[in-house]
Amino acid sequence: MRKHPDIPTLAELEELKIGKLESGHKNLISDVPGVTVGHFTYKDGDIQTGITAILPHEGNLFKEKVVAATYVMNGFGKSIGLMQIDELGTLETPILLTNTLSVGRVATGLIQYMLEQNPDIGLTAGSVNPIVGECNDGYINAIRNMAIEESHVRIAIESANESFEQGAVGAGTGMVAFNLKGGIGSASRIVTLDQKRYTLGVLVLTNFGSLSKFTIDGLKTGEAIQEQSERAEQGSMIAVIATDIPLSDRQLKRVLKRIPAGMARTGAYFGTGSGDVFYGFSTAHRINHSSEQALSQMQIIHETRIDSVFQATIEATEAAILNSMRHAETTVGRDERVVKSLKTFL
Repeated sequence: MRKHPDIPTLAELEELKIGKLESGHKNLISDVPGVTVGHFTYKDGDIQTGITAILPHEGNLFKEKVVAATYVMNGFGKSIGLMQIDELGTLETPILLTNTLSVGRVATGLIQYMLEQNPDIGLTAGSVNPIVGECNDGYINAIRNMAIEESHVRIAIESANESFEQGAVGAGTGMVAFNLKGGIGSASRIVTLDQKRYTLGVLVLTNFGSLSKFTIDGLKTGEAIQEQSERAEQGSMIAVIATDIPLSDRQLKRVLKRIPAGMARTGAYFGTGSGDVFYGFSTAHRINHSSEQALSQMQIIHETRIDSVFQATIEATEAAILNSMRHAETTVGRDERVVKSLKTFL
């Protein structure tokens, strides 16, 4: 039975279709062919944290890079690797997400993994650019313990699969969204260009929002449950876009700039302490680390057709945020602090 006109039932939320575009088969970022996601989850009393890894393809990413871009909506964050992506427009390692104080160790673990895969790094092939994003899970995770270890990176990467858990797992284990349990969420949308179907997928790490602003598909759900959960929160969100649509790095950055529109639909207002950092890559082309040819050719979408990609981004972002909360379970963490699942109120 519906508890309030602005609070959907769990069944209604599970059946909710955000936007107009068709979802991919799994409604996950891994609907983009070749993309996989893995987690390392650390749940042990006061420790509620982890790592999430996003892999663009099954090959050697250092040898076969993909076109990539980043966009910083609000730079209250400690990410690693953004500068080189913005300069060169390519991604050469998996994208790893974790908690704020574990960025250094995760970057080291990722570098170690890449060195093992590529014996020429640091010798004949130059260095490697590790990509690590973060949100602060310190409300329910004993973040000062720095429980994440370099060896955990391999677990996350090697567990990567087309099917993966959402909610309070991996990097999302200790995250809080709209004063409720947040975490990892994902969604995808289909875009048709010249009679060919392409996929755009989004993965989010949600750790932002104030409950009173929380909105589900236009319903003022947060206001309706405000009396039952009161803690104020201001945090961050990391988002990763993957697509097989042929895009340049400049076009990818334009796409990333539409992510905040999807966030706003859920009630985000981007407070001063919010670190909102976005990554995007296209798998349409693989760029060799070295080439005997001086010139290369790439097809890219015409600018007049990119609006459908913007729409897919906004819809998938909104849906992914809701999925991060829909799948997350109530969590007890540091100092017996309890963060309730959205499902508690549905």
